[in-house]
Amino acid sequence: MNQTRLIEFILLGFGNLHSFGILLFILFLIIFLITVIGNLLIIILFSTNVQLQSPMYYFLCHLSVSDFVISSTIVPNMLVAILLGRQLITFVGCITQLYFYSVTIDTECFLLSVMSYDRYLAICNPLRYHVIMDFKQQINLSLWPWILSLTLGIVGVLPISNFNYCHENIIDSFYCEVFPLQQLSCSDTSLTELEALVFSVPLFILPCGFIIVTYVYIFHTIAKIPSTTGKHKAFSTCSSHLIVVGTFFGTLIVKYMIPSKGASILMNKIISSLHTVFTPLFNPIIYSLRNQDIKMALQKFLANNRNFN
Repeated sequence: MNQTRLIEFILLGFGNLHSFGILLFILFLIIFLITVIGNLLIIILFSTNVQLQSPMYYFLCHLSVSDFVISSTIVPNMLVAILLGRQLITFVGCITQLYFYSVTIDTECFLLSVMSYDRYLAICNPLRYHVIMDFKQQINLSLWPWILSLTLGIVGVLPISNFNYCHENIIDSFYCEVFPLQQLSCSDTSLTELEALVFSVPLFILPCGFIIVTYVYIFHTIAKIPSTTGKHKAFSTCSSHLIVVGTFFGTLIVKYMIPSKGASILMNKIISSLHTVFTPLFNPIIYSLRNQDIKMALQKFLANNRNFN
């Protein structure tokens, strides 16, 4: 059969809520601006403030870079789709968006595992913490998540980019996802489905299991601290990370692990927006509101800029 290769897709965005288009556009624009400013602030504060030059904030800085990338990759196209009712995206643009989305999601899974290991060392092995978590170790633990994610992203996206799309080119979503692209394809997708199942083990199940195990040890160590003040201080150093982990992995579980049969398209879009739009917003807010070091660094940064002006 003669087949023509698609050169563009149509993203419908939140077309079924078109009557609320202006309100949704304003809402997501505000969220996008806060997300970008919040994550950039964390990166700037880490780079300019000596008090934040510690492993915990170093890994948080990488998490902010990942949040900034995923928000910048997804939200601008979403805003156009909301405003116009639909958004044209080229085939290359769609595959590129899917690649960066996959890379950032995978990177965050690894980074959150690294951050849990950092908290484990700080609480369960404080005397050797700075010896183990030296600068070389920090570099290794921050670079490998990016290297693995960038590599696995190519392996995951390459087969999809070679699919034949000989039917409709309409994606009823606000960004390019694997499952809608598989449904539009007239190629055999069994290999990519098997690949997604196999990759879910190192990309999701192992990091999630590792985080659970580290926090079992952390809570066991905290329980043995005799003073209430000591317990509170130890728990406060990892409470923000726990909230971020719960939010991130919780939305991923709902999105990919729980069967979506019978769920409405609108509900799937809402769930998708939770981990592509709201999670990158929550991370800087949670760490900023619950961390005195970041609050003080922000106050100092604003005061210095006010004096400079």
